[in-house]
Amino acid sequence: MSMTSLDRGGRGTKASKHHKKPTSEALKGAIQLGIGYAVGNLSSKPDRDVLMQDFSVVESVFLPSEGSTLTPAHHFPDFRLKTYAPLAFRYFRELFGIKPDDYLYSFCNEPLIELSNPGASSSWFYLTSDDEFIIKTVQPKEAEFLQKLLPGYYMNLNQNPRTLLPKFYGLYCIQCGGVTVRVVVMNNVLPRAINMHYKYDLKGSLYKRRASRKERTKSSPTFKDLDFQDMHEGLFFDPDTYNALMKTLQRDCRVLESFKIMDYSLLLGIHVLDRKPLSRGSRCDSRRGQKVLYSTALESIQGNVKDPDPVADDDTLGGIPAKHRDESLLIFLGIIDILQSYRFIKKVEHSWKALVHDGDTVSVHRPNFYADRFLKFMGTTVFKKLHPLRGASSRRRRGSLHAGQAKSLSQEVLSPLWEAKDEKKKTQSLDNLDGNFYSSSKQPDLLPQSALTCESSRDVQEDPENGEERRASSSTIAVDSPLASLNRSQSDTELDVYL
Repeated sequence: MSMTSLDRGGRGTKASKHHKKPTSEALKGAIQLGIGYAVGNLSSKPDRDVLMQDFSVVESVFLPSEGSTLTPAHHFPDFRLKTYAPLAFRYFRELFGIKPDDYLYSFCNEPLIELSNPGASSSWFYLTSDDEFIIKTVQPKEAEFLQKLLPGYYMNLNQNPRTLLPKFYGLYCIQCGGVTVRVVVMNNVLPRAINMHYKYDLKGSLYKRRASRKERTKSSPTFKDLDFQDMHEGLFFDPDTYNALMKTLQRDCRVLESFKIMDYSLLLGIHVLDRKPLSRGSRCDSRRGQKVLYSTALESIQGNVKDPDPVADDDTLGGIPAKHRDESLLIFLGIIDILQSYRFIKKVEHSWKALVHDGDTVSVHRPNFYADRFLKFMGTTVFKKLHPLRGASSRRRRGSLHAGQAKSLSQEVLSPLWEAKDEKKKTQSLDNLDGNFYSSSKQPDLLPQSALTCESSRDVQEDPENGEERRASSSTIAVDSPLASLNRSQSDTELDVYL
């Protein structure tokens, strides 16, 4: 990795002539050593409640290579470490069940793993060897925005630790050899232990939202919204899982909207269970069987479960079961890139794009519109609800009036009477129909029946002598009409009102 590309990923200061640029390995080592020192130094401070002024604290320390009375010696170039809101982030780690020893072990046990950049943000990503934490470089404005966001983030996590929003565990700044690197530590959304057959970065926007040719040539490309529409008909979940997922997304989007955040994405990983067995070769650390609390996709959406077991299932690693055609899937997802506020520059960008294209389809938009479009795309195009047809039909049969024997009896006895009056009733009912009801041409038989039931109830009142015959006829309609789902406890008189 060249230092030219590194400078784009949140590095605001270039090396001067008097400084030698650090290598990539030296930079990763400085990040590991700096985070390890910050966490170890924090353990000596007493545990107390988080105060408002704690969110704006920035601690700075210089770590020379020869060491000092406060810092250890190391074989990296001299560097300065800045730790943002240390007490607040310690609270966040405790909220997610991360012990200081485990946090240190994750960062210091083995070298960080460098990941390729999946997006266009020019950020670089590093992964801890145990697959738990991901380190992302951020721009100076993003780091500043995150620090301002911390009080609201603190309030939101207290109300709901189960969220698909990024889980922030630390914010640091490394100044080494004249190069400034700002990094944020987050949860890892896509575990390396499971092969992701498909990866998507979804925004709910359709304007130029297709993976580039260069991206498609990668061994594991990240596709976008238009690619999803071309490659999938939707991911199907059971009703409870779908409702929990959409409720979580809706809650998270409203939080982002309240902070005037937009241009975020849903990172979606799909593992097809029917293709290959799960591989365990890439998981480098098996010392801890416990995942970070609420860090898996399945834990993040089960909002009604109390005291969940944080240990991810060995077969799923916290993936959400889903279906696509005849394939069984595991879904991993999380909302990413939430550090983009609708500032002046974004307003100008939206106005400029709206001039050359439909303003409602471009990715940059007002936070409230962006959230609504995002939720609509996820809830109708990406995620869909499985409808158990067999169970639904059995419920209709149980709720029908005189189901079974009554249906066969009415068909045998009243069939001639029905045929004789069928055309007359259809003509009368169609005269009273509003043209707006014909919104669907696939079920034309439902509309005459519903209108017919209303006409039948009026005929019962006008002609008492034929009342019994018409009630029997209405029983036949109830078996096959949408009104068949009425509760069995309703009396025949009540049913006559509907039928």
